[in-house]
Amino acid sequence: MSGVRTSVWFATTLLFAGLFTNHAIAEDAGRAGFPQADWPTAAPEDEGMDSAALVKLIAYGKTRSFDSVLVVRHGRIVLDASYAPYASDRPHVVKSTTKAVIGTLIALLLRDGVLDSLDHPVVDFFRDRKIENLDDRKKAITVRHLLNMTSGLDWDEGLDGGHEQSLIDLGRSTNWVQYVLDRPMALAPGEAFYYSSGGTHLLSAIITKLTGKPASDYANDKLFGPLGIAPPFWQRDPQGITAGGFGLSLKPRDMARIGYLYLRGGRWGDQQVVPPDWIETVNHATVDMRARFEPGLRYANLFWALPERHVFMSVGYHCQMIMVMPQQDIVAVTTARDFCGFRKVAETVASAVQSADALPRSPDAAASLARAIADVAAEKEERAGAAPETAASIAGKVYNFQRNPIGLKSLGLTYAGTELQLVWEAYRFDRLGELIRRESPIGMDGRYRRGSATEPGTPMVKGAWTDARTLLVDLQTPGQDDQRKWALTFAGSKVTLKTRVRYGQELTIEGEAFN
Repeated sequence: MSGVRTSVWFATTLLFAGLFTNHAIAEDAGRAGFPQADWPTAAPEDEGMDSAALVKLIAYGKTRSFDSVLVVRHGRIVLDASYAPYASDRPHVVKSTTKAVIGTLIALLLRDGVLDSLDHPVVDFFRDRKIENLDDRKKAITVRHLLNMTSGLDWDEGLDGGHEQSLIDLGRSTNWVQYVLDRPMALAPGEAFYYSSGGTHLLSAIITKLTGKPASDYANDKLFGPLGIAPPFWQRDPQGITAGGFGLSLKPRDMARIGYLYLRGGRWGDQQVVPPDWIETVNHATVDMRARFEPGLRYANLFWALPERHVFMSVGYHCQMIMVMPQQDIVAVTTARDFCGFRKVAETVASAVQSADALPRSPDAAASLARAIADVAAEKEERAGAAPETAASIAGKVYNFQRNPIGLKSLGLTYAGTELQLVWEAYRFDRLGELIRRESPIGMDGRYRRGSATEPGTPMVKGAWTDARTLLVDLQTPGQDDQRKWALTFAGSKVTLKTRVRYGQELTIEGEAFN
């Protein structure tokens, strides 16, 4: 579990890494090279891939609520599809893919000698704090344990669909770093894997301790800048520490740049950005994630891996994913509003690979792929049903809710001319007690209507009446992975809201109007 390798294995993998990297860089020099301001594109057949097989990948994305899917082979984009209403020129929250970026920053600190060792004890960085539940086990936690999520700190984040109380409590805490440091120990360090955004937030705090700046600023200087990624939005905690487990927003092509860095053995152009042995550790992940939904998953340096598929990836909630496939020379990126099967994505992408070299062009397959891309990019108009007579009596009421898992405080319907609008207030996860008021017209023709812009983004809403009392509402902020589908049933001064929350669990809450 500690990730310690024998010297023979280490030397062998470094040799392999050097051979693979040199070959890949030589191939790039004769083809697309490293992307500069933009990515070069190519027809899939030009890079040995079958367009018809990529149509299947797009179709799979429709079943899993993809926002985008992008595939790069031999340094060229062969597929770039966006699903309406999302457009790939917008940043997209990457959720826990943020962790892989934090891990990469730790690699840069190690490269530059700012961090002396991955075996450095974590509590040494926080000697200025009083830490609760401090015992010999907690003193033994190292940076490596945090990178492998084997710290032993008591933490429940619901990786297998269970509770996520630790994550909720973290968001409600006024001091995230202190909250994590004070957690009791459940196991000895290195004993077992437990998924934890708390541990990665400690890594972000360590980056700040060592550099004197937030991890986001350090990333802009040392990682995003060299890769040609404009400074992105990255959430911070109440003390200004960059969120270590989530909170980063990137465009799909920027996600692909990070994957391409790893695909090329840590090199970008003529610069060795990430040490090769760091990449090899990721590529040969050994920490058992103990995931019931996919027993083959392994972990290392904040990356997931399917070793038998020769695939490693960064993974964020709802399939915000950067997948690296070294044997096929591929990077695949997905953003989504639902879960996807990692193995399914890997197998579908791999099935499109027919050759290391160019294939004959297929006009029919190219046309089919173009149609599939255009189809998912366009919203579909639907026949609008007439609003029931009861809608007029509902409009103008504000329904208030008791505390609930989705943070909804109130909602109401209003009319702007003949157009129905939804107005709602919800508590922010990242700012304790702060409310956001949002409003948007409701598209009753199958197409989303754009609402008023707020700090998290611009909401878009569509809906349909199923009977005289029930309104189905579909609302999302494109790029924010926050799609919600509410069934609102109105009865007098009350409304019943039915929806699904994390991991598909059903939720019913009731609100009441006092006006």
